[in-house]
Parts: sequence; structure tokens; C-alpha cells
Amino acid sequence: MILLDTCALLWWTLAPEQLSKRASAACEGIGQNGGCISSITIWEIGIKWRRGVVDLGGLDLREYARRVREIEGLEIVPVTGTVWVENILLDWEHRDPADRTIVATAAQRQIPIVTKDGHITGFYEKTIW
Repeated sequence: MILLDTCALLWWTLAPEQLSKRASAACEGIGQNGGCISSITIWEIGIKWRRGVVDLGGLDLREYARRVREIEGLEIVPVTGTVWVENILLDWEHRDPADRTIVATAAQRQIPIVTKDGHITGFYEKTIW
């Protein structure tokens, strides 16, 4: 079981050549080994899409999210009250709410995060890239 950071999900679904070999192998194993994203990842993608920072391959946000929900073995994990509390209690100065929530979700589940994000890799020990 792995958790995909926002960049990893976007690259895996839209530009797989952007993934490292290790990240690509981890993503390709989701159907068999399981994987998840935080629901805040869909929110973060939506914010970036709305601002024109992210191109969803010509899809609108609803269609992209629908396709993500249909990926075999990939669970979209809701942000629960427990995750919000863990987010706040992280001993991490990073202020990005999405990154903090992604790390809190992975920590709660004790699973690695697929990410290239230096803020996350510098804080959370279990990362794959």
C-alpha cells in the first residue's frame, strides 16, 4: 500500500514519463498491492486547474476525478477529524495544508508516500521516488 502525493497522481495519470523508475513501478503495482490518495489531493488539483496551473489533458475536473475514482486498487481517503488533528500536531514548519494532510494521512496509515516534493521527502522518512 502506498499513498500518492498530488504531483505523483498527476504524473502517473497524465504524464507517466515524468515519474522516476521507482515511482513508476510503485504506481503500476497499485492494482495488485493497493494505493490511495487523500481527498485533499482532488481539492489541490482543482485549485491548480481553476487557476490554469494544471492541464488535465483536456478534461474538466469532474471528469478527471471520475476517472481517478475508477482506477483499480486506488482508494480516495477522506480527510477525517483524526487526520486534521494529526495534521496540526505534526512537528513540521511547512505551512501547505495539502502537503500536511497528505503526510498526516500516510503517517496515520504507516505507509510510504510516492513524491518528488522536497518538503515532504525532507520531513517524512517513508517516501518513494
